[in-house]
Formats: sequence, C-alpha cells, structure tokens
Amino acid sequence: MPRDAETRHYENFPVASFLLPAHLRPAVRAIYAFARSADDIADEGDLPAQERLRLLEGYRAELDKIERGEPSEHPLFDRLRLHIAAHHLPLEPFRDLLAAFSQDVVKTRYADYAELADYCRRSANPIGRLLLHLFAAATAENLADSDAICTALQLINHWQDLGIDLAKPVPRIYLPQDELARFGISEDELLRRRPSAEFRALMAFQIARARDLLLQGAPLCRRLPGRIGLELRAIIAGGLMILEKIEAVDYDVFNRRPTLSAFDWPRLITKALLFGNG
Repeated sequence: MPRDAETRHYENFPVASFLLPAHLRPAVRAIYAFARSADDIADEGDLPAQERLRLLEGYRAELDKIERGEPSEHPLFDRLRLHIAAHHLPLEPFRDLLAAFSQDVVKTRYADYAELADYCRRSANPIGRLLLHLFAAATAENLADSDAICTALQLINHWQDLGIDLAKPVPRIYLPQDELARFGISEDELLRRRPSAEFRALMAFQIARARDLLLQGAPLCRRLPGRIGLELRAIIAGGLMILEKIEAVDYDVFNRRPTLSAFDWPRLITKALLFGNG
C-alpha cells in the first residue's frame, strides 16, 4: 500500500490548509491520505488489473475492521480509525471512493453524462460529504450543494487532465460518448490530440457545465461559518480559475495542462475573500 501519496500529488485545491481550524487538519489529512493512496493503486505504476483490484479489496477489508472496532496493522488505517471514531464519520463515503477507484481499473469509457455523474458521485462527492460530517454541518441542503461543487471539481480535473488520460497505455476517455458523437468527434480524432473547432465547441460545453455546477453549490460557502466557509470559497475560486485557464489556452488541453501556480494565489485569495458576498 502506498504510504506517501499525500506528498506526491499535485493538488489544485487546498488540502487541510491554514484556513481550516487546526484541530480538524489531522482528520482532513487522514481522509485525503486514504483517498490518494487508494487512487494510486488504481492509477499508478504497472500492476495488472487483477492485482490492483486485489489491493483495493484489501482496503475494503480494513474498513470492515474499523466497522467491527478492530485495530489495523497498517498506519494509514490505524490513524484513520481514530479520526472516524472521534468525529463519528460514516463509512459509506469511504466505500464509495473504493468503488470508484475499482471502476477506474476496468472502465475506460462513459456512454453518457448520467454514467459520468454517477462516477463523480462516488469518486469526488464522498470527500465533501465527509468534510461536512467533520464540520458537524451535514444537513440535506449542505450535502446537495457540496455534491454539486465536488462533481464540478472532478469534471474540471478530467478536462484538465484530458491529454494525460489519453496518453495512458490504455487511454481513458471521460468525455461522454454520446456528447462526442453530438459534436461530431470520433475517438480516433480525439486520440490524434489535435484541437479542432468541433473539439473546442465540445470543451466549451463541458466548461460551462462545470462552471454552472460550481455556482449551483456556491451558496454553501455562505452557510458555513468563518474559516471553513473561507476555505470553501478558496476551493470554488480555484476551480473557476482553472476553467478560465482552459478557456485561455483555447481549450488545447492536449498540449498544455492548465494549473494554478504560486503567482495565482494572491488573485485566488482575493477572489475567495470577495466570493459569495454579493
């Protein structure tokens, strides 16, 4: 099991940043370490699919131990167990994450947006839900807004990483197949990695959908108090800035991966402070 995933991944969005209350940061780090290490099993290295699935099944067995109140010999799960108990976190979101990562091992195409949204429901939304439980703010309204934000962030990551996913030994295409057809783009054309006018139109459609989802969930940042709300504003502002960067390169994510740099942080913080005050 990977043990250093938390430090090896580039993150667009703040993880357990200084904006979060200090007493919650260890739990947030434990949640992200679980998610990133399981994601590594699904995506990194050259293990065969069956071995990846076996390792992810081992993660499920560790969650079962936590549910039974049993200790773990693995430091990642022993640490996670303590935070789950201390904050009364549900186990379903962790299991949903593992279901999504297992799906990544075997599924490389999505027929339509409904299939993709269901993947996002399990690959991204659980993080927001766990954080709301951690903040003791898991109301139905808050969960719905969090789901919209997390789905948007997952979609943004897919479009940001589109060129990387196409370059995998077995190309992974998250663009829904029916939407590729609607915009007149064949898979062979996509794999040639040339941004045609049709591709740019498709990406403009995807960017608009992600932006709408971010703004749909944005009222959550006004309901969460103090620094937690500001952290969420920073996350939303970061997502919106990545969308702007994709637009700024004219949707050519084949040759350029838009990211946030150190130079973007002053603008991001300014946007976070102003966002949601209207």
